[in-house]
Amino acid sequence: MKKLLITALLATAGFATAAPMNYSIDQSHTYPQFEVDHLGFSTQHGRFNKTTGTIVLDQAAKTGSVDISIDAASIDTGWAKRDEHLKSEDFFNVAKFPAMTFKSKSLKFEGEKLVAVSGDFTLLGVTKPLTLKVENFKCVESHPMAKKPWCGADATATIKRSEFGMKTYVPAVGDDVKLTIQIEAMGGK
Repeated sequence: MKKLLITALLATAGFATAAPMNYSIDQSHTYPQFEVDHLGFSTQHGRFNKTTGTIVLDQAAKTGSVDISIDAASIDTGWAKRDEHLKSEDFFNVAKFPAMTFKSKSLKFEGEKLVAVSGDFTLLGVTKPLTLKVENFKCVESHPMAKKPWCGADATATIKRSEFGMKTYVPAVGDDVKLTIQIEAMGGK
């Protein structure tokens, strides 16, 4: 009986210690967005339509990593002429810098919820530390339609674009840029 109890306890302990799960960014539900002041008249919005990357998450250990690449040429502000200007050397210079990247250094949890991810953000070849505030974090073992492990969240941060070398029209077009990323990622194969 004693041996059976020890075996059961060890099995339960092993079950509670989950291994890290690898997730791939779901491009159909991940759209990094930005908003910036335009001459004090309005707040202009845009998004990027192509994002790739991986997330590794060990919820039991409250550790993991985030590695995301945003295709700068996939910028979409709803007006093709403006998008072409934003792709030029004045702004994103997509010919020379085709991607923006975020690589995490640490994840912060409060209880079971992921609340922040800190790491390095690279734009125009300049890398600066960035902390993304995370809200609406949710992971499930089986997505109701995809039938795979799935995680999602909303992440926000504000950067000064001039610190990355994007100085065209500052301060008329705002230097502070609010970033919002709604992200979903699928686990397994």
